Amino acid sequence: METISERYAAIRKMIEVACEKSGRDASQIKLIAVSKNFPAEDIQAVYDLGQRRFGENRAQEMAAKYPLLPQDIVWHFIGRLQRNKVKYIIDKASMIHSVDNLDLAKEISRQAMMHQIRMPILLQVNLEQETTKAGFQEEELKTALTAIAALPNLQIRGLMTIGPFHDDPEDARPLFRRMKALLDQAAQWQIPGTAMDQLSMGMSHDFGVAIEEGATFIRVGSSIFGYRIY
Repeated sequence: METISERYAAIRKMIEVACEKSGRDASQIKLIAVSKNFPAEDIQAVYDLGQRRFGENRAQEMAAKYPLLPQDIVWHFIGRLQRNKVKYIIDKASMIHSVDNLDLAKEISRQAMMHQIRMPILLQVNLEQETTKAGFQEEELKTALTAIAALPNLQIRGLMTIGPFHDDPEDARPLFRRMKALLDQAAQWQIPGTAMDQLSMGMSHDFGVAIEEGATFIRVGSSIFGYRIY
């Protein structure tokens, strides 16, 4: 059975290979180790290998782990976020990837003002219009970007998506390519308060293809930590 150290080294190598294949610089790719459902000891083990970016899907789980681990960890919130849970992570997350509606953005803005911070966010997009997933539709993105960018104490840095699972990662390529095109289009709109330079997509089974198609953040959990016990 592979150790965490061996799995982590393998992921790093796969990132390098995907970058070489697509002519990208590996420094452009930010790996988020998704630690949902894993204990602080496992996170510490990956931290000790040099990893600093970690991602959590549940606000209260992030809040519980936060004081147990080194303070230079860069936490990303990547899961579905309810408005009443924003208060648990507003002073802990370095970025919120999963802003999927205006009311949530307003609450993040309100909490950020209270804590006197400016929160970087990504807008979640649901290109496939999957009923089981949240996110803005492509045709409503410009309106959403304009409304959310006008809120105080937020900075929209780009887009995020959770694609459907495919047995063959190549089947995810068209979606990832569309997401990169959408990010580029949104950048051309030049909406004040947006930077539109980050694209969060790709997980354990398809992050190589995501890198080839323009991802800047990849979210990898089970391929580093092992299979979760729910």
